[in-house]
Amino acid sequence: MPVKTFRGVLADGEQDTIVLHTNNGSTGYRIVNFQIMSQQPGAAHQESIVQIFKISQTTVPTTAATIDFQDNTLLAAGVLINNSNLYGHKSEVIFENEIFNQDIYVTHTDNESSTACNYYIELEQVKLNLDENTVATLKDIRNLS
Repeated sequence: MPVKTFRGVLADGEQDTIVLHTNNGSTGYRIVNFQIMSQQPGAAHQESIVQIFKISQTTVPTTAATIDFQDNTLLAAGVLINNSNLYGHKSEVIFENEIFNQDIYVTHTDNESSTACNYYIELEQVKLNLDENTVATLKDIRNLS
């Protein structure tokens, strides 16, 4: 299946919307790659947390962000530590192998300073049959309540 790519840069406390929804919901997506990179490598101390959610976040913190893998709306999380004085650059990314058919939301929090962070996402396009479409749509509806 085709792969769609999305990239952007998020300031501290910012959220991007990646528009994926269709009128009939018959196109699904699965994350196949998720990477993050400082906008200013080596220039600032940075502890960035970039997360991908199935629903829009009402607020995005600028400090003290947490990652909760029990949150059923969380699709992916990445942590970037950028400190050239101590240990250079370190990044960890984990993503769910779940199929979704609605918009997704990317958030960024820098717990250390306020440095912006780049993200790069590859989504595999999946054709959904009627049953898969219904399951994906019902999951999205359940997440909204």
